[in-house]
Amino acid sequence: MDGHVTTAPAIQPHNERAAAVWSSGGRDYEEIIRGVYDGIDATVAALAPRPGERILDVATGTGITARACARRGAYVTGIDIAAGLLEAARTLSGGLDVDYRVGDAEALPVADGSFDAVVSTFGVMFVNKPEAAAAELARVCRPGGRLALATWTPDGAIAEMFKVMRPYMAAPPPVSPFEWGRRERLEELLGDAFDLTVTVETSHYVETGGEAAWNTFVNGYGPTRALAASLDEERRAALKRDFVAFHERFREGQGIHVPRTFVLTVGTRRP
Repeated sequence: MDGHVTTAPAIQPHNERAAAVWSSGGRDYEEIIRGVYDGIDATVAALAPRPGERILDVATGTGITARACARRGAYVTGIDIAAGLLEAARTLSGGLDVDYRVGDAEALPVADGSFDAVVSTFGVMFVNKPEAAAAELARVCRPGGRLALATWTPDGAIAEMFKVMRPYMAAPPPVSPFEWGRRERLEELLGDAFDLTVTVETSHYVETGGEAAWNTFVNGYGPTRALAASLDEERRAALKRDFVAFHERFREGQGIHVPRTFVLTVGTRRP
């Protein structure tokens, strides 16, 4: 398998719709990322990128994690299925040397063992085929290399937010992304290839209110944007009402403060 590079399409057919959904956020997705800066900082700190290392950021989005690693002197490749997010990432990266590529987390277009470290912040958890994506994370990480993942918990505020949206969806997602937030599931997916350390952390979303949260998500967050666009005027208004009300539950004084629990998984690739 040495030197193997997948020959699958850049985006597999069953992921083309997801690619379009996530891509729709474009540059506005960076506003979503603003709300998880603390979680990303914690993940990058746990990964501890070093100058000259080769690092792969899977589901890079608008590239915030890739940029953080590049600032520490690493050679970074950022891969995502969403061309619209990658376009924004290239603009936002300024003079940083990050190689952004369209690619599928379930069939990464890179060689076996070609990275010293692999990272994904709230991204790889949204794949349609978790076993395939987990196998790819292991395949591309060299023996002794490092893994760092941030994934939302199934009992946290982001999972609750998706429950608010679910009654308006034509069908629920076939696979829950929040399974990546359970220690047992992470061990199933990654424990054979990596020695894992799993901890629960909290990210803090601060905003002026529920209305502002709605505007941020309906513009920049692909799943919310696509869902709202699919509804008639009455249903869209109802979704907005429920979405705003959910966030207003977290009001503190002049704004809202939403604690969002996530799992930080750090691993070392076994030989």
